[in-house]
Amino acid sequence: MIDNGFRGNSSPTVGVELELQLVDAGTLALRGGIEGLFAELPSALAGSVRREFHASCVEIASDVCKDVDEIRRDLKAKLRWVAGAAARRGMLLAWGGTHPFSHWKDQEVTNAPRYRDLANLYRETLLRQLTFGLHVHVGVDSGDAAIGVCDGIREYLPLLLAISANSPFWCGRSTGLLSHRLEVMGSLPMGGIPPRLGDWTSFLALVDHLTGCGLIESPKDLWWDVRPNGKLGTLEVRICDMPLGLEAVLGLTALIQCLVSVLSREQGQGIAGSDGRQSPAGTCSYPMILQQNRWLAARHGLDAMLVDPHTRRTAPARVLAGELIDRLLPAGRDVGCADQLQRLREKTRGQSGAAAQLATFARTNALADVVRLMIRADSSGHWHPSLSPLLDTSSLLGATEAPS
Repeated sequence: MIDNGFRGNSSPTVGVELELQLVDAGTLALRGGIEGLFAELPSALAGSVRREFHASCVEIASDVCKDVDEIRRDLKAKLRWVAGAAARRGMLLAWGGTHPFSHWKDQEVTNAPRYRDLANLYRETLLRQLTFGLHVHVGVDSGDAAIGVCDGIREYLPLLLAISANSPFWCGRSTGLLSHRLEVMGSLPMGGIPPRLGDWTSFLALVDHLTGCGLIESPKDLWWDVRPNGKLGTLEVRICDMPLGLEAVLGLTALIQCLVSVLSREQGQGIAGSDGRQSPAGTCSYPMILQQNRWLAARHGLDAMLVDPHTRRTAPARVLAGELIDRLLPAGRDVGCADQLQRLREKTRGQSGAAAQLATFARTNALADVVRLMIRADSSGHWHPSLSPLLDTSSLLGATEAPS
């Protein structure tokens, strides 16, 4: 029996986990360099810089923060250290849900017991999961609140994916999808949009049942698009691609923090479903519409025509994004991120990360230039040449071309 406690938070605190690509500064291919970073990791960053399944990925986690401005300050400092350590080893950080041309067959699995065990258990199903995502934790006050918001936020997950879509390439080819990361992750047996969970007791019973059957070892093996985290007292939204740069991360973080806050407050007021509507969660059509919306968002990004599961209204994702942001602005003012929401609203009227990648490739016909875009996209200063005298990033303009 797992611990039935839930470490509640009295306010919608926020935490962010970035899965960033480690790329070779010369070839721009993925490079398994995570152990080199850990060779000089200071103790102060021991809990914030982490290994992931593939050795070509580094995860950077923020501390628990009260608002997006704190997230910005926290992550900028950590990004500067990680980028400096990477630069001293001839590597750069790239922002995207997939790498444009590196193949998953060529990637090393991180040498850690959990990852070796997972590789042996899932084999190619997991070995091919060479994807990079953004995970956002928002504090909630109880386990029941976490489950209630988890159930309610499911219908917004496709929209969050559409806004963040940033993985149009896979193993050297354009896939036709704007988020191919979601296609790759679709093979995971415990992935996707979670079922309706009901309450915290029901969730614990589900986890007990799955662990008792030997299907999972812990809730960490539930690779859902969103899941509750009892130890942290949060709801963790996991559907987003890693977007192009820290500013895009902050916009999505503000949106998710406000959405969780509003849904939690509505649940506390006894409002059924989101927007006060009775959710038809028990019908067959509701989960099917959510699943179809998820695919449409992966295929078309902000241009996806998404279906409201309650009203059957169809509208472009970028229109729905604007409407949602308008609805969340009062909450944004309460938690201090209204400016971030406004900037995100402007961005949703323009080009997505995936569209920027495709436009770069259409202009240059070189996937290496797409990687350069993913390296230069950030405005936090993490990749600036001053971080390391051993690497002049201006030399990227003459880097070896990758297969296109």
